[in-house]
Amino acid sequence: MNRAEDMNFGLPPENFEQIWANLPFPAFVLDTDNHLRLSNSAGEQMVKVSAKILRNRSVETLFGADSVIAETVAQARMKSGSLMQYNVDVALNDLHSVRCNVHVGPVGSDSDDLLLIIQPTGVAQKMSRSLTHMAAARSVVAMSAMLAHELRNPLAGISGAAQLLAMNGSDEDRELTDLIEQETKRIAKLIDKVEHFGDDRPTQRSAVNIHDVLDRAVRAAQAGFAKHVSFSVDYDPSLPDAAGDADQLLQVFQNLIKNAAEAVDETRGKIKLRTSYNSGVKFAVAGRRTETLPLQIDITDNGHGIADTLISEIFDPFVTSKSNGSGLGLPLVSKIVMGHGGLIDCDSMPGRTTFTLRLPVWRTKKGFL
Repeated sequence: MNRAEDMNFGLPPENFEQIWANLPFPAFVLDTDNHLRLSNSAGEQMVKVSAKILRNRSVETLFGADSVIAETVAQARMKSGSLMQYNVDVALNDLHSVRCNVHVGPVGSDSDDLLLIIQPTGVAQKMSRSLTHMAAARSVVAMSAMLAHELRNPLAGISGAAQLLAMNGSDEDRELTDLIEQETKRIAKLIDKVEHFGDDRPTQRSAVNIHDVLDRAVRAAQAGFAKHVSFSVDYDPSLPDAAGDADQLLQVFQNLIKNAAEAVDETRGKIKLRTSYNSGVKFAVAGRRTETLPLQIDITDNGHGIADTLISEIFDPFVTSKSNGSGLGLPLVSKIVMGHGGLIDCDSMPGRTTFTLRLPVWRTKKGFL
């Protein structure tokens, strides 16, 4: 866009550039024809278009002639004043929408240019929801871990008794004892998952190349459960290392890819993995350090989507739509991500489901942010 000092709102150029670049929400300056003159980095990240391409592009072209953004800009020009829209859906060029507050107002009393500010509200709501999931998970895990411990010994006794009966029983008896053995093994696996879910040891973090871990997860999926899926990637090659545990993150990505592969069509299934850098996301929990979470990983599938009745509960333990599911896969994913100081959320509609992870960056000298 134009150099910031050409439109510095009366501030010294160096001060304006710093303030403008570090605004945590998308902001644009529009000329009298509603073409973009200036955009900050958060704005470019939101519309996923570089500054060079954004230059002189119209609001109608960028957001749509019938969009709430174009309508708000038009109304602000008619009023020759400021206008605010709360909790409106802003459609983006990758075919999904973001719930936002939109502000349009004059740059100054002697200018016909407009300042457009878009403040997404969804991230804060999802952060709050993540904390709710975490609190619910902790209470359920405490009870589940106790039950798992109490169940393991009698389960071993049942399995041993079934084996003894099978040694001296008839063929019909052995069919029943085989069934007992199969079911006890299934319950034992569930107990293992519950105990793993209840592991509260802190995550040992080091520098992790996210792209390497994602590629490992894709290769494993293509060799097994996702042979029918077409994979595509859109990686940011300049993405720095994450602060994390590579094996745990691999488990996260494999779980999410497996869920996506099970949701897509057998013949037209597609999964896309995308990485990006978003410097505006910070996360603070009482009693813990503030995490800066600039690394974003999106895993998107074209499957049937998640039911509206489940979307707010998918990270809660024992919630599942699968007939043979344990309801511990996504809660474990959420637990691992939160253990990294990160966040995970999900947006879903028929034909498009996206899981978004946000993780901290590894710093060589100072550790992780």
